[in-house]
Amino acid sequence: MSAGALDALARLDETLRRDVRPLLNDAWETATMPDGILGALVPLDLMQPRGVSADEARSSMFSGFRTYVLARTDVSVATVYNAQSGLFRAAVRLGGSAEQADELDPLIRTFGLKGVFALTEPDHGSDVAGGLATSARRDGDEWIIDGAKRWIGGAAAADKLAIFARDVADGEVKLFLVDREAPGVTIDIIQGKVSLRPMQNAVITLDGARVSERWRMQNVNSWRDVAGILRTMRSDVAWIAAGLQAGALEAAVKYVRSREQFGRPIGGFQLVQEKLARMLGNAVSSLGMAVQLSARQDAGEWSDTNSALAKMQTSLMARETVALGREVLGGNGILLEHDVARFFADAEAVYSYEGTHEINSLIVGRALTGASAFV
Repeated sequence: MSAGALDALARLDETLRRDVRPLLNDAWETATMPDGILGALVPLDLMQPRGVSADEARSSMFSGFRTYVLARTDVSVATVYNAQSGLFRAAVRLGGSAEQADELDPLIRTFGLKGVFALTEPDHGSDVAGGLATSARRDGDEWIIDGAKRWIGGAAAADKLAIFARDVADGEVKLFLVDREAPGVTIDIIQGKVSLRPMQNAVITLDGARVSERWRMQNVNSWRDVAGILRTMRSDVAWIAAGLQAGALEAAVKYVRSREQFGRPIGGFQLVQEKLARMLGNAVSSLGMAVQLSARQDAGEWSDTNSALAKMQTSLMARETVALGREVLGGNGILLEHDVARFFADAEAVYSYEGTHEINSLIVGRALTGASAFV
């Protein structure tokens, strides 16, 4: 990466430690996303930092390391930023026409237009490709949208909701940017989560919501087009899985250097060091896989199999890494004040979102055998 990119990441890390980290424990206790988090991050202009070329800023490698640094602090922080910089931005840049992308991308980059990516439904997660039930019906120069979306992070604070719906006329999936405050749109925050607590996930209900043809993204006209957008997103999750492991390891090492038992720091015990070494092995392996995936993508090789393998394996290793970290801290491993508890809980969400372990395994298995095991 260029010197400008490295400087941007260093400024991000400093901002996270100084301005964001002190907000996290209360955010977890209250299950809210403080305004101060995006308030600290948006001025950094991380989607186009100063001293970084437009091409490098859009590269998978730079966005990957940006995600890594965010997730090393907190997965909810990485997720809320990536909801805008990754999912929503990709929906517009890849799903919109050239004119739509040119008009909207500068607003998205600066958070002048905030949006979310709404694909998953209450009854369709892993099978959303064939089961997507939200419908769109053309009515003159408008579309009427009916249905529901679930697990949509940041929906309550968005300006536009990127809604994927099936056109009743041809049965194909299309993409619409629906105004969050449009008549017929209801947003309910999901309560009772034990992972990603600060992230405000929501259920979106659409009952006759109307949207102009102007806000239909012109380059999404089938599931194949949707899959092309999703292919770019699984690499982000691999970077999140790598970042959260780095954060858990950092917190565990800090703890064992100061915690004393039997008259000396527990960092000197063999069993503790063995666990830390395994955590480091997983973290480094995950980072290496994420870097290799991004390098291939920046070289023009966009592979569903590669993305699925990276997401599958890094999130699997993340589960083990955070469990080892919690073990090292003993009973204190469930307290927010020592940080590991946040990563421990969030690894479960990362293991499941953007394609479960099983679904990603089947994508890889299909590539290995030539036979699809999907129902």
